Amino acid sequence: MTAQLLAPRARQRPALPPRATIPRRAAPALPSFEVTGPAGAPLVIALGGISASCHVVATPGDPSPGWWECVVGPGGAVDTRRWRVLGVDFLDGGRAADGRPARTVTTHDQADALAAVLDAIGETRAHAVIGASYGGMVALAFAERYPERLGRLIVLSAAHESHPMSTGLRTLQRRIVELGLDTGRAADALALARGVAMTTYRTAREFGERFAPAAGFEVERYLEHAGQRFAATYPPERFLALSLSADLHRVDPAAIRVPSVFVAAEGDTLVPESQIAELATRAGGPRRFVRLATRYGHDAFLTEPTQVGRILAAALRGHIATELPA
Repeated sequence: MTAQLLAPRARQRPALPPRATIPRRAAPALPSFEVTGPAGAPLVIALGGISASCHVVATPGDPSPGWWECVVGPGGAVDTRRWRVLGVDFLDGGRAADGRPARTVTTHDQADALAAVLDAIGETRAHAVIGASYGGMVALAFAERYPERLGRLIVLSAAHESHPMSTGLRTLQRRIVELGLDTGRAADALALARGVAMTTYRTAREFGERFAPAAGFEVERYLEHAGQRFAATYPPERFLALSLSADLHRVDPAAIRVPSVFVAAEGDTLVPESQIAELATRAGGPRRFVRLATRYGHDAFLTEPTQVGRILAAALRGHIATELPA
């Protein structure tokens, strides 16, 4: 029975066309976006993981905390008194009748949508794009496709392509959600898939220190809660679309010619340090590789605000060719 449940469904799976043949959309979709900071200030684009939104930081129009409140805001590392900050919602491909995505979305589609947002707000060029996790993939695609619209690139916990182990894990997560759609238990399946994903966002070291064996299955309760909270607000089709988009992601490192900073988090199982080091080695322009010492792994861009803040502040000031703080 297990083999039957995990067997591929009899349908064609989308494949990424060769990089040189990826078409540009004549009229890319315009996603929701939010801008905060002084009018006329240099623009900084902030892109997070698949669960991030355009609400990066609290604003007068929406005072609720943003997803990156720990480093963005007045007086923060990305100081909204000095920088104009743009956040966008990622495209997700819509919903088909069976509850799956209506169409495939690539990171280059997201880059095209980001360019459309720049046009909409009258910005020809951003001072910097900061991208973390999936947002880092989108930032790389944008730097490859629109180098003339970008001053510098700062990428955290993302590489030029998906690691095979990460693709394998995400493939199983998508199978879980698809099985839930087929059996009428999509929310339960999405919660379970998110719980599995949470184990890849942190490290064994952090889990070992946080959840003592004597406390019973406290880790199980943590993963269940995280999964249920995610499933309560996140549609299955969006999860499937962005998960697949991460696995289809591919850019040519040599085509990244803008000044760049690549940050690898210690213990990141989704995007290993060696893969980001390879990206930095092969990048075509001025670049800096930074190793972030942390016990948190992939989620360090959210959980290490002091270290991440120092790196971002220095990179935004243009300290690319010199040593950056870690």
